[in-house]
Amino acid sequence: MNEGAMQRYALTLNKFLDHAAKWHPRAVVVTAAGDGTVERSDYATLRRRARRVSALLARRGIGKGDRVATLAWNSRAHMEVWYGIMGMGAVCHTLNPRLTAEQSAEMARQSGATVLVASADLALLAERIAKLTPEVESLFIIDGEGRLPGLNAALEEVEEEAAGWGEFDENLASGLCFTSGTTGAPKGVLYSHRSGYLHTLRLLQADVIGLTSAETVLVAVPMFHANAWGLPFAAPAVGARMVLPGRYLDGASLTRLMAREGVTLAVGVPTVWLGVLDHIEEEGGELPSLKRILVGGAPMPAALMKRLEQRLGVVVQTSWGMTELSPLGSITPVSEPERDAASAGRVAVGVDLLLTDEYGTALPRQRDVEGHLRVRGPAVVAQYLGQQDSALDAQGWFATGDLARLDEDGRLTITGRAKDLIKSGGEWINPAELEAIANALPQIAQVAVIGRADPRWGERPLLVVETKADQNIEDQEILDAMRGRVASWWLPDSVVRVARMPLAATGKIDKKRLRAAYGHV
Repeated sequence: MNEGAMQRYALTLNKFLDHAAKWHPRAVVVTAAGDGTVERSDYATLRRRARRVSALLARRGIGKGDRVATLAWNSRAHMEVWYGIMGMGAVCHTLNPRLTAEQSAEMARQSGATVLVASADLALLAERIAKLTPEVESLFIIDGEGRLPGLNAALEEVEEEAAGWGEFDENLASGLCFTSGTTGAPKGVLYSHRSGYLHTLRLLQADVIGLTSAETVLVAVPMFHANAWGLPFAAPAVGARMVLPGRYLDGASLTRLMAREGVTLAVGVPTVWLGVLDHIEEEGGELPSLKRILVGGAPMPAALMKRLEQRLGVVVQTSWGMTELSPLGSITPVSEPERDAASAGRVAVGVDLLLTDEYGTALPRQRDVEGHLRVRGPAVVAQYLGQQDSALDAQGWFATGDLARLDEDGRLTITGRAKDLIKSGGEWINPAELEAIANALPQIAQVAVIGRADPRWGERPLLVVETKADQNIEDQEILDAMRGRVASWWLPDSVVRVARMPLAATGKIDKKRLRAAYGHV
């Protein structure tokens, strides 16, 4: 025999919670409530309830590979559902509450979800999604009361059962997240237990996040945003204390929560930390326990990073990732001697990078040149949900759509995006959908949506309009046409009128010239 004589031990994600419940059973999981109070639980209790979720879903006919959608904020209850779904071998499809019912329903239809579990304050949105998704047969409301079935009440009817907990191949799908594609159609990224397990081990490396059981972690990045960057797996894996803010991400709420719970590491997009810093500078206050802030999801403004480090005395770790990467691609180690807000840091073992030309040919030099960034590794997407074609090139590399540069020491800087998607507050906005709505108005000749730099959100959409000759239309009328058809935060902040839209040689709108003219504050 040529195989190693070692035990076969499937790398399934339930093992992180199993470990926490056995070896760190009293480590606290804190969930913030809207009235300023908190709910406290522990990993042992969370695991017991997660297994009851598995049993409940099994009674509803859910089995291995079936999809269960969630529409919820970061909370202990959402984690119970999260692990209950994945622990039995089903697929957890996290929906984004910030999208419209129509957008979420389209994703749910693609996933084939038959059960939807939602936060109580999202019940109305969940009902609209369910009505638009014929495949959804059951709807549960976390902590719900009244006419809609409440998850807690349903769990009282079942006992903790095995429900096939962890009894499946590590390559089975575990989670599903959607991300905007280059054409605007959402693309599903289907994670496996193995990919998530290996990604978690990468996060735990000392030069990555390096969590320990001594940490108290604020998870301010949503669980529907690329699995909260893997923290709901990494924290239980080491028994770290978790602080979950629910939907309350304003500066005052987060500052109060971090101070009260003694948070040592806080994770979220730059906009979150701008709100915290503004609150502290305006109202006063200190966060003496806070040692590190991990940022990602959007470019980190250098001025904000400097303010955070000077006012709070923290180390800021910048990072880069994508939904398709599970999501972490690179991060600035705490030990990095030179800290730069523009830096995306370094890659850890399990991720490999390649710079190519626009046709996918590797650049002869890989240092101190700009190129199109490609990546490969065991937690990188190979194929999008429902698509026949591979997402990889012939050499097995995934094209990220980013432009990047590597310095002589291997530090990564993202220099731009090859595509037109706008990233606002860590979330993608697709200009093509906005343009399609505006172009349908009879008074419009041509329209373009570009990203304008914004000190708070990173980027905000700007609408550039050329009207037809002798035609008039008010700015508000254009925006009203979009309202209700896209998420409210997608709506452009302002409208610019041009006499003639700049065109490139191909006859297409020259967005490069528009960005040069209007893309900066």
